[in-house]
Amino acid sequence: MADDVHAMTLRLPRPLAEQLALVAQIDGLDVAAAVRQAVTDYIAARIADPGFRVAARNHITDVSLLIGELDA
Repeated sequence: MADDVHAMTLRLPRPLAEQLALVAQIDGLDVAAAVRQAVTDYIAARIADPGFRVAARNHITDVSLLIGELDA
């Protein structure tokens, strides 16, 4: 793994953690790899969603307006 890895703690309800471990094992993955894949898939799905894209653009606009107000 590269030096630019960000370590995180993930708290899951026990039944969900057990399901994750089982599914990862069946897929031949360790839990960390399964979580990385799930996060990658989640981000890709969100970016592909038109509603999310609108919200992201609105967020950028809101931040730009805020910066403009702070600079005034």
